Amino acid sequence: MAASSPDTAPAAPAVKRDRTHYLYIAVIVAVALGIAVGLIWPDAGVQLKPLGTGFVNLIKMMISPIIFCTIVLGIGSVRKAAKVGAVGGIALGYFTVMSLVALTIGLVVGNVLHPGDGLHITNAIKASGHEQVSADALPPVDFVLSIIPTSFVAAFTGGQVLQTLLVALLAGFALQAMGPAGQPVLRGIEHIQRLVFRILAMVMWAAPIGAFGAIAAVTGSAGLDALESLGKLMLGFYVTCFLFVFIVLGALLRAIAGLNIFSLFKYLGREFLLILSTSSSESALPRLIAKMEHLGVSKPVVGITVPTGYSFNLDGTMIYMTMASLYIADALGTPMSVGEQIPLLLFLLLASKGAAGVSGAGLATLAGGLQSHKPALVDGVGLIVGIDRFMSEARALTNFAGNAVATVLVGTWTKEIDKDRVKQVLAGELPFDETTLLDEDAASAEVPEKELAKA
Repeated sequence: MAASSPDTAPAAPAVKRDRTHYLYIAVIVAVALGIAVGLIWPDAGVQLKPLGTGFVNLIKMMISPIIFCTIVLGIGSVRKAAKVGAVGGIALGYFTVMSLVALTIGLVVGNVLHPGDGLHITNAIKASGHEQVSADALPPVDFVLSIIPTSFVAAFTGGQVLQTLLVALLAGFALQAMGPAGQPVLRGIEHIQRLVFRILAMVMWAAPIGAFGAIAAVTGSAGLDALESLGKLMLGFYVTCFLFVFIVLGALLRAIAGLNIFSLFKYLGREFLLILSTSSSESALPRLIAKMEHLGVSKPVVGITVPTGYSFNLDGTMIYMTMASLYIADALGTPMSVGEQIPLLLFLLLASKGAAGVSGAGLATLAGGLQSHKPALVDGVGLIVGIDRFMSEARALTNFAGNAVATVLVGTWTKEIDKDRVKQVLAGELPFDETTLLDEDAASAEVPEKELAKA
């Protein structure tokens, strides 16, 4: 036998080039073009809205199967059910505290700025405000009952994240109880998850078209006049969100997990760009799940914290509802005392859970909450309709940032995070596989280990 030599040694496998950076450059160019079209040809820009809506709908189409696969695999791989319950309890407790913190910050800033002073309400504005009261927003009891789907399959077709979450939890615990007999099912779901992420990677190439249509439509419909007249409220809201994210969340992340929030956000930069261009945090939900697992947070923590956070950890929405309520009260010439503000805001905190998943949930939740608690203020909701689309971007970015930080914190508290891997990933030593949204090397390595365990 001839000894192997350098000339006959097998060649090293070619390194796959990441071509997706071209995609996100295209998204930036598309956003710039969309703004230009909306300002120069506003009527044409408004007509492009279906492009943005269609892309967001494509992403939403993938959310239910991704959540189901992620949670089932996460819970099914955990031996003790109590561990999953502990993760959920810690996550919900954290979400409640942070929602109250966000409300408090918005309350303080709103009382300092008084952005609604001196405005005038017309009959047209009053009518526009009442149109925003959504019939889809449910009271708390009905909201809890709505989490139960009419059938097992309906959880995947109804577009309700919490219904999918419930079915996935039940399936995960059932497979956990089945023990070795459930392993073939888990392996099948693992392959389905990889298929779903591959489809999502294909859908993402439509992002520039969606971003162009969404930005052109909102710029064309609102124009510069709305920005000038309501700039004070927008600026105050943006500053408040910025302070909340980089001071409150940044301090928590540094103190508890020992991480720099700028490093985490750099890792999630493409997701922030996607949300900025589509104004929907749901568009980045599947990618957040994949990236948090790649970062080193365990599957059970990611699978429970991220989907639940998208309904219960809406920090940006909390700040928005606080400042918008105070703005409307001032604009109507009926400023509220602190004693009136606190009960209203606590009511809106509950109402926001009932409107989770409703299209345009920020404005619809605000209008519905005011209609139930203080109907006289609904007349003023029309004042912010023109700029709500711009404010929704800051809402979505803040909500996304809050859920990303929450996942790391819950992973740290439950000791379900690989800190060494986190450092490597944030340092760029373990890049995320953008072509499949999955770390396929790690995924393929798990199969032999499971087979050896069975043997």
